[in-house]
Amino acid sequence: MMHQNYYFLRAFTQEIEPVLRGMELITCFSQNKDEIVFGFGRPHQDLYIRATLQGDFACFHTLEEFHRAKKNTIELFETAIGKQVTQVKVMLNDRSWAIFLKGNLTLLFKMYGNRANVLLFENDEVIDIFHKKLQNDWNLKLSEIPKPIEQTWENFCLQNHQIKAIFPTFDKHLLAQIQADSPQEIWQKAFALHQKLLQPKFFVGMYQYLPALSLLEGLLENAREYTSAVKALNEFYYAYMRVSQFTREHQQAIRQVEKLLEKTENYLQKTYQKWQELQENRDLEKIGHLLMANLHQIPDKAERITLTDFYTEKPITIKLKPELSPQKNAEWYYKKAKNQKIELAKLEENLQARELYRDVLQNHLEKIKAISSLKELRNYLKKNKLDLQDEKNTEIIPFKVFEIEGFKVLVGKNAQNNDLLTQKYAYKEDLWLHAKDVTGSHVIIKYQSGKNFPKSVIEKAAQLAAYFSKRRNETLCPVIVTPKKFVRKTKDLDAGQVIVEKENVVMVEPLAPEKLL
Repeated sequence: MMHQNYYFLRAFTQEIEPVLRGMELITCFSQNKDEIVFGFGRPHQDLYIRATLQGDFACFHTLEEFHRAKKNTIELFETAIGKQVTQVKVMLNDRSWAIFLKGNLTLLFKMYGNRANVLLFENDEVIDIFHKKLQNDWNLKLSEIPKPIEQTWENFCLQNHQIKAIFPTFDKHLLAQIQADSPQEIWQKAFALHQKLLQPKFFVGMYQYLPALSLLEGLLENAREYTSAVKALNEFYYAYMRVSQFTREHQQAIRQVEKLLEKTENYLQKTYQKWQELQENRDLEKIGHLLMANLHQIPDKAERITLTDFYTEKPITIKLKPELSPQKNAEWYYKKAKNQKIELAKLEENLQARELYRDVLQNHLEKIKAISSLKELRNYLKKNKLDLQDEKNTEIIPFKVFEIEGFKVLVGKNAQNNDLLTQKYAYKEDLWLHAKDVTGSHVIIKYQSGKNFPKSVIEKAAQLAAYFSKRRNETLCPVIVTPKKFVRKTKDLDAGQVIVEKENVVMVEPLAPEKLL
């Protein structure tokens, strides 16, 4: 949420600066992975800042005292020890803040989500970093981190009314507050919100199952309002840490799958709309036929021609390319029609794949929600290769996808892909098919709740299994048909090999998909 937002960091640093200024950095150490502690002091007053910089949670908070462990701790940033704080401030229009020390040293708290880090600068150069894995941080220049921007109507116009160019630290929650129809309204709302956030209120409550901090009223459930940024941050930090590790990972996994489902639904909606538009304009081939049938009526270099549509017996005006002959214009329409068919086929393939992906995600969501232990959750995510931290690496559907009478049918592409299909994407209620006694693709008919598998669907899926096997060119092929629950794999088997404990065999003619469907 907003504990990493520029406006919150601005308020926090303004509040903490009078306290820290003049204090001396007396200690800096780490006693837990992804955690660094800074201790500042002056006579009769100490202040500690603990930064937790995990991949899924980056935050810091303040403490008046901290009891360091007696062992398994490591000293850090020793160059800065003993230096006095001269200033604390947020970096302009950035999600980072800095503690400036005597001796031209600066501690930078870079709150960039899963790239959060603490860096030590001497003048403009990085001389030490906490998370060594973030190697690009060594190249940062302190002077280049603040982002001065002229936040005016004139500059908004120069930036083609792109509000993120003027207020780059507006996150999705803030952007949602400034929806409007005209650039003038957008600017007025954005600038008013910016002014409001310079004197913010702070709210701590629940958002999507987890504790969160917000600058917006009404966004969180069971929210409590604070006037102090420091108190709000500390309350949020402890509320978040009180939630058990299992609850955090469990809710995070649920939230990420729900997010992927939402994106998938949006993709399906947009793609289906595009598919419908193409379907409604499938008259390119007809135009080609009309032109070919009326070549003698089309003058050279004509830009359009009105002909009688022999399909509807109504006049139709056709645009032409004047640089092409009448016959070449007809060929151009035929080519466009062919490309349109290819695009439609690709869209249909993508729709089928994404629909299946949605079904897989929904199945994962149900199973994740039912998990009750951290070990079981981690094993499930690992077993199913659900890299929920990196959506780009979350695969869609890596198989051939067909639809037979409303049933989705998946076909493996090779031995390793067969294993993936049978072991990961097939469930016990699905029907499993394979050409008998030869190598070939695993074929899965996805189960539909409350429906039996029609004989015609099984026969056609069996014909696909026969076609995608070594028996492709035979007249008849025996195909194994069995529920997936009777198919298992042991560690000693090669890729694509399985043990079938119970089977039925049907005899079918191998048929290619384009002839079958």
